[in-house]
Amino acid sequence: MNYAEIKECDVANGPGVRVSLFVSGCTHHCKECFNPETWDFNYGRPFTSSTEDEIIKYLKPDYIKGLTLLGGEPMEHCNQQGLLPLLRKVKEIYPEKTIWCFTGYDFEKDVTGRMVNEWEETKELLSYIDVMVDGEFIADKKDLGLVFKGSSNQRTIMVQESITSGRIVYWDESN
Repeated sequence: MNYAEIKECDVANGPGVRVSLFVSGCTHHCKECFNPETWDFNYGRPFTSSTEDEIIKYLKPDYIKGLTLLGGEPMEHCNQQGLLPLLRKVKEIYPEKTIWCFTGYDFEKDVTGRMVNEWEETKELLSYIDVMVDGEFIADKKDLGLVFKGSSNQRTIMVQESITSGRIVYWDESN
């Protein structure tokens, strides 16, 4: 897996101050994507164990609320394989910090409906993710007034609560 960027102090991609990892590789190619260079799976730098260590170090301060995964597309199969060891470490070392994931895939149709059945990594990866913003960015539905989303078709889903209840549970932005 390659990655495009790591932001040590990001306030735009989840609540509070977060560490954000932008992975490389995306097959959605959304019109007006804010990060089209990350469509290329070979863009950026290789994600290594020293990259993981760097992220773990950035997460240490108490004011850092968690880790956000963006792209590119974190839910592409090769990216899931690359992210899984990192998420294991993050939840082991910092169980109180939240993990957010932005994906262009649909939570029910693609992630829980297909990926969990096709790829062994998906179920475990989902077990570490607290919130998932799903759905492709649609330029015609762009709305700058949305909280942590780019277009009105996207949803902010509480992953563990949704899996447990068998229905979509939405994140409450007032928290």
